[in-house]
Amino acid sequence: MKVPVNSIRVGNVIEYNNKLWVASKVQHITPGKGGAFVQLEAKALREGNKLQERFRSGETIDRVHIDERDCTYLFKDDTGYTFMDKETFEQLTVPGDVLDTDQARFLQDGMEVTVSLYEGAPVGAELPKTVTLAVTEADAVVRGQTASSSYKPAIVEGGIRVMVPPHIGVGTKLVISTEDGSYLERAKD
Repeated sequence: MKVPVNSIRVGNVIEYNNKLWVASKVQHITPGKGGAFVQLEAKALREGNKLQERFRSGETIDRVHIDERDCTYLFKDDTGYTFMDKETFEQLTVPGDVLDTDQARFLQDGMEVTVSLYEGAPVGAELPKTVTLAVTEADAVVRGQTASSSYKPAIVEGGIRVMVPPHIGVGTKLVISTEDGSYLERAKD
């Protein structure tokens, strides 16, 4: 549906140059001389590349409707990642190239995920902001390093490498950010 470019907000999905883009930054600029314009930064839904474009205030752009469904992660196979819709119990398969590999490594059985659909086809999945994982391997603490804020490498469930404080040992449950894979805190049992 064509809408004025002035009505685009962060998070809206638009179609531009035959690609789907998610608006990540929108600025309405009115210079002292000349006409007003909208500076738009967006990320391609499928490809992941970025777009920076200027539009005159009077222009229109295609805004697309994205359906979002609350799903539960089931399993991964050769076709992609399979989720189950919590309302209809229908199974959806998100192709492996659609889901970012950095985020896909945090998927756990039964995890609650929001799957985005465009014309019935999955175009993305949004994981929870954090996950709780147990440490499976951790280096020994080196005496005398407590004065500086040093971190040591540790391996958590799923084989994910995370930098953690020196006091963390094997078996400790940690809260990890799914956005950048960083250690946030010890899990509260």
